[in-house]
Formats: sequence, structure tokens, C-alpha cells
Amino acid sequence: MDYGALEKNITDVLEEQQLKLGYLPETVRLYYPLPSLNRLMETRMDTGQMEECLQDFSGEVGSRLGKLAISREGERFCIAVPPEGAEYVHERLDTDGFLASLLKVLQRHGCTMEEIMQQFFRYSDHVHMEPVSDGEFDYLVYFEDGKPDDYRYCFTKEEDHITYHRFSIADYEEIKE
Repeated sequence: MDYGALEKNITDVLEEQQLKLGYLPETVRLYYPLPSLNRLMETRMDTGQMEECLQDFSGEVGSRLGKLAISREGERFCIAVPPEGAEYVHERLDTDGFLASLLKVLQRHGCTMEEIMQQFFRYSDHVHMEPVSDGEFDYLVYFEDGKPDDYRYCFTKEEDHITYHRFSIADYEEIKE
């Protein structure tokens, strides 16, 4: 089983959290619905199979993320990453990379979509932007070649600030269906 996408997703979420809130050596709980885990790992497991798979995953990543605690309620899984995992991500945190620069702009009161787009174009000439008229988001933006990342960023203008959600490609496709 290839756990690379799941491990990357977990470390990316921890990185985003640390860039937004700062680093604390504490346990972080991440929640995943069964369909998201299946999309990440390109599987079609039921809850019992996924629970076993996540136990195996915990063993595979233990040297990097520490001993993960896996639990579930119905089809919703909790992956608790211990302080060792938070520290592992913190030691590798890119405080000068794309996400850090994007968050700095977004944290400023009154930032504009033009300023946000400048951050994307600082890191690539291959940026896709389109208005979204689904009532939930205003713009979809991503790097067409997946570099420096392959997430789908959905932005919403709310009065004097802009909020965002970051989705994996598969999860974005799922919410758009």
C-alpha cells in the first residue's frame, strides 16, 4: 500500500496550522471522512478495512510522525498526531515558501484578489484562476503544473477580508459534483 499521499496530506495540514497559529509541541487531531481517505489512497475500503489500513499506516510513519492514535465514529476517522509529529513538521517548516507568503497576505485586513494572485505568480507562471458562481466560493485558483503545490484554493470575499479553503484535487472534484 502506498501511503505517500496520506502522509503528505497530514504534514501539509500540520504545516498550514503552524504557519497560521504557530508551533506548539502538542497532539493534533485530524478528522477524515471515509470517502476522503479512500480518495487519498485510491482505494475502496469499508470502515473496518480502513481502520486496519490506518493502523498499518501508523506503523509506517511512526519514525517520522510518532505513534498515531487512530479512532473512528461511524465513517469519520480521527488521526491523532502526537507532539513528535508536530515537531517533525516544525523542523521542516518552510516559512519563506508559497503558503507562508499567501497566508501573510490573507492575514492583512483589506487584502485584495490582485494581491493574492501576485503571490501565486511569484511562484509560477502557470496559474489558473476562474470565477466560481456556486454561491459558496468566488474564485478557484491553482498551479496548473502542480508546482509548488497541487491544491485547489477557493477564495471568498467577505466584506473587508478574503477567506480561503484548500482542497486536494480529488476532494475538490467531489464537492463540485
